[in-house]
Amino acid sequence: MYKARLYRGLIAALAVGAVAAAIPSRAQQPATGQVSPAPPSAQPGAGQAPPSWAQGRPETPDAANLAPVAPPPIATPVDRLPLAKLKLPKGFNLEVYAAGLTNARSLRVDDKGNIYVSTRLLDRVYAITDNNGKKQVKTIATGLNSPNGIALHNGTLYIAEINKISKIDNIAGVLDNPPKPTAIYDDLPSDAPHGWKFLTVGPDNKLYFNIGAPCNICMPDDRHAQIRRINLDGSGAEVVARGIRQIVGMDWHPLMKVLYFTENQRDWLSEDQPNDKLNRLLHPGQDNFGFPY
Repeated sequence: MYKARLYRGLIAALAVGAVAAAIPSRAQQPATGQVSPAPPSAQPGAGQAPPSWAQGRPETPDAANLAPVAPPPIATPVDRLPLAKLKLPKGFNLEVYAAGLTNARSLRVDDKGNIYVSTRLLDRVYAITDNNGKKQVKTIATGLNSPNGIALHNGTLYIAEINKISKIDNIAGVLDNPPKPTAIYDDLPSDAPHGWKFLTVGPDNKLYFNIGAPCNICMPDDRHAQIRRINLDGSGAEVVARGIRQIVGMDWHPLMKVLYFTENQRDWLSEDQPNDKLNRLLHPGQDNFGFPY
């Protein structure tokens, strides 16, 4: 079992090296695609709040020129990937597993070896199939609202958009003609800044996902800056952690059954010491991780 898990993990890691390297991304970048400073005529006026990524930016000439970087509009060609510059531990090898997946974000691997790939700045989810060494990229869902988070459980693919959680049953069996995802939970804010989600199935067979704070530094309301969990059918929603600005990845310890997650904390705090953290959830329903204090 552990060998199979390791094998799937290595395949996913190779796919990340190929797919994610093709699309540089910024965790701070708004899901709306707003990635460059507004022209002078469109700069916020007196009393008008700046965009979320600029909140807290120091009022210095150097800082005024800083803004998120836009990713390329299409996937980088394979021959332009700087694979030779990447340093690996002894015994590891890096190669392009699949190419042409614009804005790849999250990966999941099923028991048949199919790899599912989400996007954040686009509206789609991909699948990569392997037929005797021939890789094929298929678009299995479109028209979604920043479908950043995906999870697999008992053959069902779960998709986390900004404003809803949906699913496709028996996904491996319908890759050639997938149905539209079926919504199971939509009691969610619709804020685009930090609205993209990550998704995982816990050892309790519940779906866990984050709801980020739609700001850099603010006092979030009761619907933001938290982790929620729901049953696999979308029922039984509850908050299991608060005080979290935004999660950028989470997973379960295979033996301790504890949820670990990274936290993208406030921006512009320091050039050398960002306040980002790796957290673990020990007391569901009680833990508060401190944002915005």
